[in-house]
Amino acid sequence: MAPLVGLTTYREDATWGVWSGVPADLLPADYADGVAAAGGLPVLLPPADVALAADVVARLDALVVTGGADVDPSRYGAEPHERTAAWRPDRDAWELALLDAAAARGLPVLGVCRGLQVMAVHAGGSLDQHTPDVVGHDAHSPGRDVYGEVAVSTYAGTLVAAAVGDVADVRCHHHQSVDTHPGLTVSAHADDGTVEALEDPSRPFWVGVQWHPETERGGTGTALFGALVAAAGAGPTM
Repeated sequence: MAPLVGLTTYREDATWGVWSGVPADLLPADYADGVAAAGGLPVLLPPADVALAADVVARLDALVVTGGADVDPSRYGAEPHERTAAWRPDRDAWELALLDAAAARGLPVLGVCRGLQVMAVHAGGSLDQHTPDVVGHDAHSPGRDVYGEVAVSTYAGTLVAAAVGDVADVRCHHHQSVDTHPGLTVSAHADDGTVEALEDPSRPFWVGVQWHPETERGGTGTALFGALVAAAGAGPTM
């Protein structure tokens, strides 16, 4: 039986068919396609009552915390930067509750872009709210729907290195990045020092990447979703 992999979703006003500006739960199809191509069965997890998170996670074999809007700075004790905007309190609360439940159950987790940042905040860490202020360029997010092409180097012995190799060219779309990350190990970085992957060495599979592997079929996406689904097949550890 294919492992059941939960994918968190956006909740946005959307337009399709005859409908315009209607609140909708949505996610780029690349995520579900990446999970399915790796042998998993994707299921969408829109923001919900946080009290339901443990019941949801009990039915899953793995969790993907997907990309999206900025995390509310109050979640890590900061005031908003002028470029931090449009955070989603319902999604922040839901994803943090899902991570609580996943940690308690020993569920394999993959965070993507915002998902990496949520995992860092969940660990008690903080974010740099506007990465160009730190690195002096906007290569990680050139603008609008254009992905930045970024070279990353991995650390030997990590799950990320095992999946993608020593170096990889990845596609990024983020104006924020991880600053502190207590309890999590950096497993990849960009040439400018930006944290590009984190993992928890005390757990079988608790990995976050700052890039968008779902857009890289045949590259890091295939490797990372494959590693997640393989870990899901082994079952929870608690």
